[in-house]
Amino acid sequence: MPAKPVFELYRDSASEWRWRLVATNGNIIADSGEGYSSKQGAKRGIESVKRSVPEAEIREE
Repeated sequence: MPAKPVFELYRDSASEWRWRLVATNGNIIADSGEGYSSKQGAKRGIESVKRSVPEAEIREE
């Protein structure tokens, strides 16, 4: 298992690029939710999440 959370970049069964964030215990804690046509697009998705997380608020329902 990784020593810290890690983003995994991979191709799915439809040959689209996706990412997932894997916690240190091996659990997937987030994923792209959509496939990207290019690897670069998936990488931009990862960077967007990395930039946005510190500002994310918590909403309780």
